Amino acid sequence: MESEHMQIGEVAARTELSLRTIRHYEEAGLVVPSARSQGGFRLYTDADVARLMVIRRMKPLGFTLEEMRDLLDATDRLDAPGPREPGEREELLQRVRGFERAAAQRVADLRIQLERTEDFAATLRTRLEQTAPAAT
Repeated sequence: MESEHMQIGEVAARTELSLRTIRHYEEAGLVVPSARSQGGFRLYTDADVARLMVIRRMKPLGFTLEEMRDLLDATDRLDAPGPREPGEREELLQRVRGFERAAAQRVADLRIQLERTEDFAATLRTRLEQTAPAAT
């Protein structure tokens, strides 16, 4: 069973997150190591890595820690076995759909921002080409 656990350094390499960032997400309650070694080292599973990847993907889209927590709570509850209250599954799916819509809108906004940035860079290139001294 020990072989399926990873220490924080391997998780950092797999997620491209710093050790400090992983610890911060742990302190914020977004991810909890699945176990601890006898020496007290944090141990993570593939499921923990997948959870960190969700967080990593949400961060550049500007989602807050609270929004990350809300989405993770909804997906955790959807994945949990056992009976649910009437309407709970649909309510959870609606929450996840809301995050999907928000992510899609943020991606669209970033595409517009990228286009404007590329236009600006092209304008600067043109300006430099126009003012560059003629080669003799």
